[in-house]
Amino acid sequence: MNCYDRLRARGLTLPQVPTPIGNFAHCTREGDLLFLSGQGPLNEAGTLMTGKVGATVTTDEAYQHAQLVGLNLLAVLHSELGDLGRVRQVIKLLGMVNATPDFAEHPRVINGCSDLFVDILGDAGRHSRSAVGVGSLPGNITVEIEAIVAVRD
Repeated sequence: MNCYDRLRARGLTLPQVPTPIGNFAHCTREGDLLFLSGQGPLNEAGTLMTGKVGATVTTDEAYQHAQLVGLNLLAVLHSELGDLGRVRQVIKLLGMVNATPDFAEHPRVINGCSDLFVDILGDAGRHSRSAVGVGSLPGNITVEIEAIVAVRD
């Protein structure tokens, strides 16, 4: 199975990549590395998932939100590369969780994205990562994740 077959098997489709909000690009290439700007949890209806994890959003809900972010990051990769098969390796993720001060399950939330990457990209989806809690995120979104990805020509 290729990446697209695995997406279909999970009932997932890549969303449209939204226009950046501001003066930046979703993706910048330097050599064989792509630096993906932070993405938020945009659902199929085009709505950003908002709230404070540990207060108004559960860990399980935030895991699903991180999975949405992963799908959005895959859409950016597809838009840039034309084929997810060109992903050689996801190198690094930085996952930020909009959480209460006492919330301690940040890694479990960001696993939503990490699990998706491994499910869809196989070994190329395994990566190093940081998962941190923050006091707020733009628009009160629950999760923001950025990535560094090595690609094949």
